[in-house]
Amino acid sequence: MQKKDLFIGFIIGLVAATLGAYIMVESLTHYNLFTDYKKLQEEELLGKVITLGSILNIILFFVLIKKNKELMARGIVLATIILTLFTMFI
Repeated sequence: MQKKDLFIGFIIGLVAATLGAYIMVESLTHYNLFTDYKKLQEEELLGKVITLGSILNIILFFVLIKKNKELMARGIVLATIILTLFTMFI
């Protein structure tokens, strides 16, 4: 059960970051995250978009800590670390 909670938290973290990045791109730019991926990468905006998208992970982390779901919160931290490493290498 413990590994399952960690995995669920990891998946929630990835989905929340993707959703946050999509919301940021759609509301603040004229690009579309999925169709204009190359343009975002060429203009060096992709890393910034992923970073801003991870703001939802912070909110989810504190919600899960408040509900005593520490392993799910660890999964969200793991997803954030993976996204940080991914952002560094693009």
